[in-house]
Amino acid sequence: MITISLCMIVKNEEDVIERCLESVKDIADEIIVVDTGSTDRTKKIVKTFTDKIFDFNWIDDFSAARNYSFSLAKMDFILWLDADDIILQEDRKKLLQLKGSLNNQVDIVMMKYNVGFDEDGNVTLSYFRERLSKRTNNNKWIEPVHEYLEISGNIINSNICITHKKEHEAVKGRNLSIYEKLISKGEELTVRGINYYARELYYNEKYDRAIEYFNLFLDSEKGWVEDNISACFNLSKCYGYINNKKKMIKTLLRSFEYDTPRAEICCEIGRYYLDKNFYEKAIFWYKLASELEEPKESWGFISHDYWGYIPNIQLCVCYDKLGNRDAAIKYNNRAGEYKTNDYSVGYNKKYFENIISMEIQENGTETIS
Repeated sequence: MITISLCMIVKNEEDVIERCLESVKDIADEIIVVDTGSTDRTKKIVKTFTDKIFDFNWIDDFSAARNYSFSLAKMDFILWLDADDIILQEDRKKLLQLKGSLNNQVDIVMMKYNVGFDEDGNVTLSYFRERLSKRTNNNKWIEPVHEYLEISGNIINSNICITHKKEHEAVKGRNLSIYEKLISKGEELTVRGINYYARELYYNEKYDRAIEYFNLFLDSEKGWVEDNISACFNLSKCYGYINNKKKMIKTLLRSFEYDTPRAEICCEIGRYYLDKNFYEKAIFWYKLASELEEPKESWGFISHDYWGYIPNIQLCVCYDKLGNRDAAIKYNNRAGEYKTNDYSVGYNKKYFENIISMEIQENGTETIS
């Protein structure tokens, strides 16, 4: 059986840290927590789980803090979590099984990171992260913000999920501020950093500058394919917000340069035509999205609703606009297979039931008269 060091960096996480550590305390052989400046009860809570608590002077660099935490590890493998992550019971069992069976020839274990959820708790956004790494390989964290672990060797995907249960929003503008401090110092962003800086500009509604940096990233032709497609999606949103529909659609189509069509891109193209009342064209793209096979092993961002629920609910709308009620009902029912308790699906069902009921009454009246 391998041994595992849990390495975390924290700051003012009293609301969530106990929940996180409870979910992993019997999996990790040592728990290392690096505190970057807590002023609440975080350290006091952590002390009930481990005495390996270390202070780190925050220097606007997440990688520096994570690398320090990794340098303190002593076990065979290193697991990292954020304070608002938890390992659910089913995944705890899987991780314990992995701990007992993992081949020492494995260098990195990727785990699914579930970060987005709907009102019923269904996962809407997930992606793989480099979650368990062999300590002796001395893997390093890269980038001051939106950091990642540089990995190589024998890498495997696992069916273990880490669940992100955010209780409060991140400090608004924090990540953007880190990037802008770097730029003000004359430091050059990496190609990946340009993309993530553009994302932060987009999230902070600075659309013109986001457009500039997304295009800079894409024009470099040095991005990872999944980042390229994601950048096209986000860039199209920016163009949409400034009402440049022509560049919006061109950017969505640009994503096809990098790989086969992705469902989220097809759905956005469908929405473009739906907004123009070109229902047949919208149907083409929504049908294509609904027929695509959702990736299972890709390391890119997977927005699950685009691969099932969204195209079907939108096909319902399109067919209703065209007066094809049978098709509209069929696709509404399909959407309901993905989200049983969805408000829109329920609303549509009542809408169609009311129309049918009214027609029956009218036909009945006509027959009597």
